[in-house]
Amino acid sequence: MIRKIIKINEKKCTGCGICADACHEGAIGIVNGKAVLLREDYCDGLGDCLPACPEDAISFEEREAPAYDKEAVQAHMAAKRKTFSPTQTASSHHIHHDGCPGSRAHTISHGSDASVNTDMPSNSELTQWPVQIKLVPVQAPYFDQADLLVAADCTAFSYGNFHRDFIKSHITLIGCPKLDETDYSEKLTEIIHLNDLKSITIVRMEVPCCGGMEHAVKTAIAQSGKNISCRVVVISIDGEIIKSEFVSF
Repeated sequence: MIRKIIKINEKKCTGCGICADACHEGAIGIVNGKAVLLREDYCDGLGDCLPACPEDAISFEEREAPAYDKEAVQAHMAAKRKTFSPTQTASSHHIHHDGCPGSRAHTISHGSDASVNTDMPSNSELTQWPVQIKLVPVQAPYFDQADLLVAADCTAFSYGNFHRDFIKSHITLIGCPKLDETDYSEKLTEIIHLNDLKSITIVRMEVPCCGGMEHAVKTAIAQSGKNISCRVVVISIDGEIIKSEFVSF
């Protein structure tokens, strides 16, 4: 029969495995470092995997393919549940896939026993992984009602109390608009549009090229059609906050 089914661009695929996590039918797997359609009759053609792909490597095509087999999918997923026991601890929950370990989505809990001794090293305030804009899934449970931090990656090295003053109580995304060969606004638009965010904080360096981060968020908010409170913080190269203001985009 002729029907809609996914198509994976092997050249674009980085093997991150996020699409495999997003596929509720278990139709996608990682083989030799690339996403592959394991069985055509497992694919329902609804495309939950499409928005999950950070590299835009998945699309639809209409072609000859066996019909979607719901019973086979149910049996397949039941077998997977019997053989897979996700590793969970009190400090971390890992969303499973077989792709690049650095791209696996994590929710992190540091507990309530953080040291208040200022002579001791500061505790991490990061509550999710990954943090790179290019790698983060566009939809994840931690985005719901989140205060989002979008930061140029140099800011954390320049500003000494970055975790305490910015990452704390935020979902964190980082990138470099000068070095990454991508338009952040496209992915940020999806994240803002698909999730119910409370606020966005942009932290950038004072150097002109870092304005690309602010521009990407501004464009994404406009394209999402949402009205979200946004704060822009500018860090000097010697680690001082030289501007902090709330703006309307």
